[in-house]
Amino acid sequence: MIKLTQVQFQYKNMAMQFDLQVEKGQKVAVIGASGAGKSTLLNLIAGFELAHSGEICLNGELHNRTEPHQRPVSMLFQENNLFPHLSVQQNIALGLKPNLRLSPAEMQQVEQVASAVGLSEFLARKPTELSGGQKQRVALARCLLRDKPILLLDEPFSALDPTLRQEMLALLLQLCEQKALTLLIVTHQPNELMGKIDRVIQIENGMIL
Repeated sequence: MIKLTQVQFQYKNMAMQFDLQVEKGQKVAVIGASGAGKSTLLNLIAGFELAHSGEICLNGELHNRTEPHQRPVSMLFQENNLFPHLSVQQNIALGLKPNLRLSPAEMQQVEQVASAVGLSEFLARKPTELSGGQKQRVALARCLLRDKPILLLDEPFSALDPTLRQEMLALLLQLCEQKALTLLIVTHQPNELMGKIDRVIQIENGMIL
């Protein structure tokens, strides 16, 4: 569950304030013009930006000043942030341990999540050998492996063609249902999500309308 109460943040010349409540397991699209504050909202929830005032409550706990890794949140960016010198398997495994020293049980977890996103045959490949859609699957698998109850996505599939975007969205929503994840997804294509999500919120000039 996500609850923001009078969360204020000064971004350059724009004073932002967010009040938002998302119930556990809900899937919510975030829309608005470029620069309206969509990414800032996600960054405040994830801890990459710190609110100047107000309360950020995640899964019943206050997270105003906690570090990103301490929050019950995973975030998937538009850029997939893969390390080109690491294999698909290693890039996914970073979601569990940055030092990549995994136990046999943890290696099995990596293989299971890779299978869930259709990457079992690509574990030994490097990111340079993958298509755009496959790279985003790797990034999504890494997020899922962290096993956090809240998933934030900042236009993760905008660089993909429409057919591939639909395929990735279907996979994402299926995995959210299976894991009962609470989802916030920033998108410029809200029509593609109609009938598949619980609600849409619009941000304008740093506020939720």
